[in-house]
Amino acid sequence: KKKSPVLKPDEFTDYGKWMDGWETRRKRIPGHDWCIIQLGVPGIVHGFEVNTSFFAGNCAPRISIQAALDLPEFWPRGDRIGTAASDEELKAVKKMKSDEWTLLVPMKELKPRYLDTSLNYFSASCKRKWTHIRLNIYPDGGIARFKVYGVVQKDWSTSGPNDLDDLVAMENGGICVGFSSAQLGHPRNILGLGRATSMEDGWETARRPDRPPVLKPDEKGILLMPGSEWAVFRLAHPCLITHIEIDTNHFKGNFPDTCKLEACVLNTEEEKDCITQKWNLNPKWNSLLSVTKLKPNKRHFFDGTALQMQDVITHVRLVIVPDGGVSRMRLWGFPRTLLYTSK
Repeated sequence: KKKSPVLKPDEFTDYGKWMDGWETRRKRIPGHDWCIIQLGVPGIVHGFEVNTSFFAGNCAPRISIQAALDLPEFWPRGDRIGTAASDEELKAVKKMKSDEWTLLVPMKELKPRYLDTSLNYFSASCKRKWTHIRLNIYPDGGIARFKVYGVVQKDWSTSGPNDLDDLVAMENGGICVGFSSAQLGHPRNILGLGRATSMEDGWETARRPDRPPVLKPDEKGILLMPGSEWAVFRLAHPCLITHIEIDTNHFKGNFPDTCKLEACVLNTEEEKDCITQKWNLNPKWNSLLSVTKLKPNKRHFFDGTALQMQDVITHVRLVIVPDGGVSRMRLWGFPRTLLYTSK
């Protein structure tokens, strides 16, 4: 689950205390417990978070983590509290030889199971692409949350030059590499799946302190403001953008007055320098979408006639004036080969 675990002290089930996580029965047979997780998207794994919040007397004492790549699909366990794997499922898993998968984290002890020490972090020993994870607990017990951190690695060889795709989507490998402000939600949220479920599932900045006491519009109805907020994104693949969506879903009294999109081409070293300098090393941004008035709680669509660039790009900067929240951004286009890189 994305949200932090919660405690319901008075809630019980037929199998014992209700816990917001995964808890196994007290083991009375040889071996140890484990679960197999198919990653939401294939990716290069960098590390893990094991959260034992509220598992005080029933925490898993030790864990290890293994990984595999490109396994055949198998049926999900689903939500079946109080059950164990069936003989048929155990046979299927045995054929996968999951106990022989690459070991990313050897057996490690978990810290004491209280709020101030419940977060346990482990780096992956082999930072490469994986599709499946096996989480082992020794010998039994509970874990509240398990998170896998890494970078999405899509196989672009399966996409043709005329296959339209969302080139900034998180599921394709888009990533936020810098931003000016975040009060509620991170800018990376706007690359997420589907429409936002709440304001927290988007990106909202604080109110700018330099906003004037009385707001005045220009001749086009755009408010005259001294400042702006921004977020920079590396696209999943160099591409030619043809369609844009900016969604202010859930942002009703706190949406930006306007937005604009700028684009450029950066290679790995140039991006690294910009991140190190917190984007004070300003690359040469070119206008992709000019200043556009936004409305509250609405999806805004822009086709090729509204775009000012038809060049291959690698990075975009979303600028909002003066502040506020955006729930989703989609940049639809075609993957292209970048023949050169420059600022």
